[in-house]
Amino acid sequence: MARIRAADFDERLTLVEHLDELRTRILISGGVLLVAAALCLWQNHLLLDLADRPLDGRKLLTLSVGEPFMTTLTISLYGAILLSLPVILYQLYAFVLPAFSPTEKRIVLPLVLMIPFLFIAGVVFAYYVITPAALDFLLNFNSDEFNIQVRARDYYSFFALSLLSVGVLFQIPVGVLAVTRLGIVSPNQLAANRRYAILGIAVLAMLLPGTDPVTMLIAMVPLVFLFEFSIVLARIFGRPREPATDLVTGEG
Repeated sequence: MARIRAADFDERLTLVEHLDELRTRILISGGVLLVAAALCLWQNHLLLDLADRPLDGRKLLTLSVGEPFMTTLTISLYGAILLSLPVILYQLYAFVLPAFSPTEKRIVLPLVLMIPFLFIAGVVFAYYVITPAALDFLLNFNSDEFNIQVRARDYYSFFALSLLSVGVLFQIPVGVLAVTRLGIVSPNQLAANRRYAILGIAVLAMLLPGTDPVTMLIAMVPLVFLFEFSIVLARIFGRPREPATDLVTGEG
């Protein structure tokens, strides 16, 4: 029978059992993604309306007979990924969980629980702040010199990748807490190398789909704040616990 629960740390599984568990979790993740895709395709008009709102009424352009259908499928798939990501992340966590000792699990579990909340926060921030600002800048830049038409396929890819990218970038606190809780670096080392972290954040913000200075600067503000907040959290919660030792006061 296929495994659907996480194995215990001291439970030894054969290679076949590991592969069977991996197959089961892939099937579960794929099934959830398929159901989410069907739901998004069923409600594609609602999904498209949400995606179109940052355009402020601008109509999108299609250039081929099958493009409206293929574009609807694409945006439905992006929506399905957003909806099913928490389940997929849980399946990934449950599969790698046996590799951690009970002490390490106490470190990892709070970090894993932070992932979906930070991802949702990043998606919301991208939808309400970054995407409208990027569109306002890009679609009005030298607008007197161009007949600006927006292709539906290109816009929805830009829209979905912006939301997904910012959601992933909002995982900075998880990464910082992970490396400090596991003892790889200390909060003081992170603070001392703050300028390199900010440079890295600037590079990551520059790689966002908008590729414009407005998007980059707007995205950098919460990312730098999250990094600084992560250092504060790391100073409070990030120190790895020292192993308990028995003091010997005399010779036996």
